[in-house]
Amino acid sequence: MTGSTTLPAVEVDLATVLAGVPFPNPVFTASGCAAAGRELGQFFDVEELGAVVTKSILLAPRAGRPTPRMAETPSGMLNSIGLQGPGIDAFLDRDLPWLAGRGARAVVSIAGTRVEDYAQLAARLRGQPGLALLEVNISCPNVEDRGAVFACDPAAAAAVVAAVRRTAPPGVPVFVKLSPDVTDIVDVARACVEAGADGLSMVNTLLGMAIDTTTMRPVLAGVTGGLSGPAIRPVALRCVWQVHAALPCVPILGMGGIRTGLDALEFLLAGASAVSVGTAIFGDPNAPLRVLAELRGALAERGISRVTDIVGRAHRPPLPADPGGPEPPGATDPDTEAT
Repeated sequence: MTGSTTLPAVEVDLATVLAGVPFPNPVFTASGCAAAGRELGQFFDVEELGAVVTKSILLAPRAGRPTPRMAETPSGMLNSIGLQGPGIDAFLDRDLPWLAGRGARAVVSIAGTRVEDYAQLAARLRGQPGLALLEVNISCPNVEDRGAVFACDPAAAAAVVAAVRRTAPPGVPVFVKLSPDVTDIVDVARACVEAGADGLSMVNTLLGMAIDTTTMRPVLAGVTGGLSGPAIRPVALRCVWQVHAALPCVPILGMGGIRTGLDALEFLLAGASAVSVGTAIFGDPNAPLRVLAELRGALAERGISRVTDIVGRAHRPPLPADPGGPEPPGATDPDTEAT
């Protein structure tokens, strides 16, 4: 009697938890790349995602910056949208109910130019349906401090978190979205956690620019913009690694140039409990579900049955070598320097 030698596929449990909130899988959208999810709803059921992270919401409607607002760069893109959006009233009337009606878990991103803006936005979200997490986008200029960016100063970042913590919906964890444009991201992360943040979203875009060599002028009307896409993945991964090493008990939502399941796996190994897919959506609206399927396959191939088992795995000591296993590559190569 002969039979197949193919090993049975490993069933993978993709469920994850962020600050006590359960999610069916660890793949979310990234803020700003799919508005409030409607754009993706024509391609797939948004309930299939771990969560939908909304575009950052402001108190009042905002037109954003003049065009051109976007530019392609090697392995990425620049954007200078300027937080264009309908404001909190329209969001609560139209967008959040749409997500709740489809069973999606909403991670609502809020932004402002004053500490009080954030506090008011958090208060407005009390009692709203389908709200899983609150993501505080502190990569905004602080008009009360001559335009300094909240995310670049630990004290300013902590002030925003403390204000949001006081008014946030009870039982809804507060995550803070950090900028990589700092000298020490661990300092900012620690200040946010000490001020009351339940978790961290890492990272936002890097500040960059491009110049048109024909017109000899900046490509973007706003001159600088946020660099995203695969070009920033090594930086984002390094930030996640450093913060998880320093604050291992703080949950992290990782993002930055994730295009494939293996990219997502890297972030999980570095310490993220979930990931957000952003720029890849512009070229492939199905990217989040494809990344999820690829991640499931990658875990099954490695014999990993639960995604939570690999969170931060790269920080642990390497597994001991199997004495009966094959020699590592190069172990039996001749010594070319021997005489």
